[in-house]
Amino acid sequence: MSKIAVVPGSFDPVTLGHLDVIARAANVFDEVHVLVVHNPGKTALLPISRRVELIEQSISDAGIRGDIRVASWSMGLLVDYCTDVGAGVIVKGIRSQLDVAYETPMAIVNRDLARVETVFMLPDPKNGHVSSSLVRQVASLGGDVSPYVPVAVKDYLQGDMDTTIE
Repeated sequence: MSKIAVVPGSFDPVTLGHLDVIARAANVFDEVHVLVVHNPGKTALLPISRRVELIEQSISDAGIRGDIRVASWSMGLLVDYCTDVGAGVIVKGIRSQLDVAYETPMAIVNRDLARVETVFMLPDPKNGHVSSSLVRQVASLGGDVSPYVPVAVKDYLQGDMDTTIE
């Protein structure tokens, strides 16, 4: 039986920390779905379609191998997507105790709702402080985001960015 995992997130934008988790998940699971989800609690910088494109380009540029699919989901609960694709595992990157406190209740509810387990992956220490919100802030103030994001994201943020907000 093949093991399918979902790596969800807003990925607004995708960071090197995200790519690290995606690559490691691809080494552990037979199939990985990188799922861009809309977070109604956040104001998005990038349209979902652009985030999907940047993730696909970044995975390709990084040479990450495996059965990896990038998609978006806004039609219900994350576990609904997991059930639809036969995924039994959600993979979440955890940077700090705050992330653990935030993610633990969701992991328990996801297990209760659909028997989907959550696996927490710790970041590579060089990416442990990086978040999409930090990248957005640095980029908005004209700072260099290249240490934190893939080249495709850096080029997009420093180029003629489509500023459509979802």
